[in-house]
Amino acid sequence: MSPSIHTTLDRLCYRYPSLLVDAVTEHDPGKRLVAVKNVTVNEDFFQGHFPGTPVMPGVLMIETLAQVATLLLFSAHKGDGRAFLRGVENAKFRRQVVPGDRVRLEVSLGRRRGRIARASGIAYVGEHIVAEADLILGIKDGAADGAKAGTAAAAGRIHPTAIIGDGADIGEGTVIEPYAVIGPNVKIGRDCHIATGAVVDGWTSVGDGTRIFPYASVGLIPQDLKFKGEITRLEIGARNLIREFVTIHRGTQGGGGVTTIGDDNVFMAYAHVAHDCHVGHQTIFGNGATLGGHVTVEDFATISAFSGIHQFCRVGRHAFIGGFSVVTKDALPYAKTVGNRARIYGLNTIGLARRGFSNELLAKLKKTYRYLLTSKLNTSRALEKIERDPALRCPEVQYLVDFIRESKRGVILRRPVRKVEDMVED
Repeated sequence: MSPSIHTTLDRLCYRYPSLLVDAVTEHDPGKRLVAVKNVTVNEDFFQGHFPGTPVMPGVLMIETLAQVATLLLFSAHKGDGRAFLRGVENAKFRRQVVPGDRVRLEVSLGRRRGRIARASGIAYVGEHIVAEADLILGIKDGAADGAKAGTAAAAGRIHPTAIIGDGADIGEGTVIEPYAVIGPNVKIGRDCHIATGAVVDGWTSVGDGTRIFPYASVGLIPQDLKFKGEITRLEIGARNLIREFVTIHRGTQGGGGVTTIGDDNVFMAYAHVAHDCHVGHQTIFGNGATLGGHVTVEDFATISAFSGIHQFCRVGRHAFIGGFSVVTKDALPYAKTVGNRARIYGLNTIGLARRGFSNELLAKLKKTYRYLLTSKLNTSRALEKIERDPALRCPEVQYLVDFIRESKRGVILRRPVRKVEDMVED
């Protein structure tokens, strides 16, 4: 065999990077191959299988035979394809394999149909059979994989253990790390990074420059009992940061059929975006922040750690939701909303100043919130006063007024125990 054992076994696409074949002793190309594995006490798997009485696990005996079968298969198979183990039949384990054993592995290649090949393997220690099995191997053609990954995949890096579905479109410069799974209907833009173990599935599009961290789950079916498998979508914009274990679900037919995420958002670990939600641009989701279905989060909003937003609620522009809050009505823009159940703590002065709001505009918003929270007027009359006050005429104040008037669930104007006058001045 001209390629090295290690290089050839890299084509066994699911394999954990553990080499279980030491040498090839006999080789009849395309028919039969004999290899050996010297079992030493330093093998990693002996640490847990079993302490004090080390025994080579049966599953690793099967893996060793699969590696030998791969060496045999690719000695005859032309091209740059990859193999994976599809099935095991008639497996029998006759004797234990322990440190110090030299295992001889004999594998014969059986019939092959299309992308499926069969092999029979027997493992010996001395003259004794220790294990045997019939293996079913799948073959993924390298040229086809390249087509799946789109015309630009060569400019990026797709690890051989990543699973790329037929029809997936991967943009130039995108990196896909080991064991990531990309579904067949996924479109990923340029210069993205999909980390180890992440899953991107469904009819999902991911914008340029987005980073998806390990074990995030993006585009899977919604957690809605009315969902019956219909085709729905998830659309994610550019330059989003989706950290570990984040879950973002696609839409439902009854909710419009699409979940949307804008540009430049940050989703910290364990955040959840449910079906049919619409998230704007430059928002921040703290660890474990959760949106129920059909929630709208507008630009520059912050939802702090472990806060939950009830279904069909709306979070306004530049809103700040404090940690561990429960929001069951619409959260007002520019304001601090905190608590279970959430109350309004006045203007988010510090956050708005950091966003570049002028002192003049902050003064107008403070006065607006005084009408809403401390004037003792009901909401309708307070809004009328705000609209008639010439000193408050600006797009930001008008947006706040329209936000309240257009609310379907009502807005959070519930006051905290502390004096509201002090909070508005904070």
